[in-house]
Amino acid sequence: MVKVKKARIQDVALEAGVSMMTVSRVLNQDPKVSDSTRSKVLAVAEQLQYRPNESARRLASNKSYLIGLLYDNPSDAYISQFLLSALKSCRTKGFHLVVDEADKNIEKTLQSVKDLINETKVDGMILLPPVCEQKEIIDCLQEANVPFVRVAPDSHLTISPYICMDDYQAAFDLTEMLIKQGHNKIGHIIGDANQGVSRLRYQGYLDALRSNKINTPPEYIEQGCFTYQSGMVAATKMLALKDKPSAIFAANDDMAAAVISIAQNQGINVPNDLSVVGFDDTTLATVVWPNITTVRQPIDEMAKLAVSLFTSNKVKDFTDLKSNQLRNILDFKIIQRESSKPIE
Repeated sequence: MVKVKKARIQDVALEAGVSMMTVSRVLNQDPKVSDSTRSKVLAVAEQLQYRPNESARRLASNKSYLIGLLYDNPSDAYISQFLLSALKSCRTKGFHLVVDEADKNIEKTLQSVKDLINETKVDGMILLPPVCEQKEIIDCLQEANVPFVRVAPDSHLTISPYICMDDYQAAFDLTEMLIKQGHNKIGHIIGDANQGVSRLRYQGYLDALRSNKINTPPEYIEQGCFTYQSGMVAATKMLALKDKPSAIFAANDDMAAAVISIAQNQGINVPNDLSVVGFDDTTLATVVWPNITTVRQPIDEMAKLAVSLFTSNKVKDFTDLKSNQLRNILDFKIIQRESSKPIE
């Protein structure tokens, strides 16, 4: 069997017609390299199947090329989509993602964070909700001088870069869409009480009703926690009412899917007898039938942007960022599918 010679940085430089220093700068995401040179070097590196020596790369740049990600989110669909996108983004930029799940015991979680800092030597951390709100974790990262990016935080918006969408406006628009379809009996299943987005989505729902002068009885509102199981419990209560809602807005797709399941089990046709809408537009929204009308949260884009904040080299020190540079608000879109329809 003939052993294929492994490509070296010298080979890439020779084939691309540039210096080894230029190849190194391209591989290290140096923003000063021109786009044409970057494209040429990366194309040659891919053609030669060149893989940099990670140990040498780390020594030369004093970086680990490791990004930590900490999560504690009950929605498997949301987590899976975010992680896959972040992993792909890291891979294309020559970084690796180190993922850890927060423990219910804060001391265990803090130890995990300290291990990522001291042993794994991560270059930075991505904090997903609700971890992004935990003061103990934030304090730990700040004390260690480790940069971090938060996804969908609800407080202390000037301590780090953060990525979000306008959850309030999205919930308002989604509720108003149902109202324009003739629904004036709209129930809501609130998300996890520990996550700020739950409050924003709930407030958007309430304000849309109020702006249209619609009064909602308290029994049309149930507390969930972003899990399928909590959606089942809430839907069972709401659909047992004598005066049932004609539409239910669940604060994520997991709970919306649960509403559809309970409705079908009770012989309630979705959408002819009950319109159901969700939030996030995870893969689950198109797995169940009928497919779920939902708000498309740009989860993939959020993950890519979170990674790029560490890998672009455009930001050397997050503490130097101005308040307007910390904020990254991405667009949302309402996706209408078969789970909702106008009242006939």
